[in-house]
Amino acid sequence: MTEEVYKIAENLVIASKRAYNRGIQTGSGGNVSARIPGTETMLVKASGGSLGDCTPEGFLITDFDGNLIEGQGKPTREALLHGYIYRLRSDIHAVVHVHSPYAIGWSSSKKDLPLVTWHARLKNPADYPTLDVHGAMVRPEDIPMVEEMFRKTPDISAFLLADHGVVAMGKDPLSAEHVAELVEETAQVAILNKLVERLGL
Repeated sequence: MTEEVYKIAENLVIASKRAYNRGIQTGSGGNVSARIPGTETMLVKASGGSLGDCTPEGFLITDFDGNLIEGQGKPTREALLHGYIYRLRSDIHAVVHVHSPYAIGWSSSKKDLPLVTWHARLKNPADYPTLDVHGAMVRPEDIPMVEEMFRKTPDISAFLLADHGVVAMGKDPLSAEHVAELVEETAQVAILNKLVERLGL
């Protein structure tokens, strides 16, 4: 691992631990990655490890199809989705996927998450799409659904996977993690708004 790549891995550790400490990912779930500049390769979290326990040395280098190039362990099963995002969006350099509870709760409706706060509206051009992927991972046959989503909303910073979680994107790992936090906050407020409406307050 070169010095440049190691620095990216250190930033992934910072983002991973923040996500874990903020409670938007628990246990060994979730995954993070970062593009290695000038290549069609990326640093990805190994399958089974906790975001709270990440180390720079623990990240793997794979190609955009998720094939292992360097490191010990098995790449996250979401590597295919991460690599596809990097192929499609040259402006994206990091992806953070977390199973944050309010976002998952909202995604079970299969509806897009509305921008219910000024903060969310200032940061996003459109509602966060929800993709109804029927599985615990985005499979090759699901990629056309992802492609269509980006065609409709090319500048989005995040989307939801129904009953699964948030896929947040950014110019670097910490930016992507901040997006994941904003999506979770937005989902929480959206759900609270629905409760307020139902109670007639």
